[in-house]
Amino acid sequence: MKKIISLALAALMLLAISVPALADEAESDLAYVQDKGVLVVGITEFEPMDYRDENGEWIGFDADMAKAFAESLGVDVEFVEIEWDNKVLELEAKTIDVVWNGMTLNDEVMAAMECSNAYCQNAQTVIVPADVADQYQSAEDLDGLVFAVEAGSAGEDQVEALGNEYTAVLTQADALLEVSAGTSDAAVIDLLMAAAMVGEGTGYEGLINTVNLNSEEYGVGFRKGSDLAAALNEFFLASYEDGTMQEVAETYGVQAALIDQTAAAEAAA
Repeated sequence: MKKIISLALAALMLLAISVPALADEAESDLAYVQDKGVLVVGITEFEPMDYRDENGEWIGFDADMAKAFAESLGVDVEFVEIEWDNKVLELEAKTIDVVWNGMTLNDEVMAAMECSNAYCQNAQTVIVPADVADQYQSAEDLDGLVFAVEAGSAGEDQVEALGNEYTAVLTQADALLEVSAGTSDAAVIDLLMAAAMVGEGTGYEGLINTVNLNSEEYGVGFRKGSDLAAALNEFFLASYEDGTMQEVAETYGVQAALIDQTAAAEAAA
């Protein structure tokens, strides 16, 4: 009888060990993505991070890095345009696997997602018509302006902090359209986007950025608890140390904003 009880206890112990292991495997986002063979990336139109080329293909610093990361995992990549305000819902519903679109790392984002180490520096900057830019050179000058901002963005947070009236639109590109059309006085968008989208030689030569409202960092977001975040941090470190990340950054003019991934990994350890 004692032998039978001992065998039964041993079997239960093995089961107790194996069930969590199976659960961990089942809950692995990395295994989930590799099993289905595709990494689905949630983005918006956001030059120079994610935008379409003349053939309709998604390119940009984030898009190119996402393609390389997917290749390192042995899977294909698929880009899906999302409404930025719904990014967490899209992740949780598994309609996307990752939000990779110049996303600001703030308390709300980091509480709702498993985030990578920061990889780029950024700021929220005010966009106004160039012919009135001299009137708006400080935060105090912005009083009374009606803004256009992307819903759910860091730009919206900054305008709310200013206390100004604003219109929430779907994308930062839409915010620029509002200012260009004269339906909003100003917009707040990412500084990296402003460098590519407004001023001389761009599609919005009549617009210019003036006041930077903050300083922030970009990160990539996965489902809470996802092991893909750690995999991406390893990829970021390797691609930074071999120079690949810098080469991609130079292609899109964002090399000055890159964050040293060796230092980022040491800080996160």
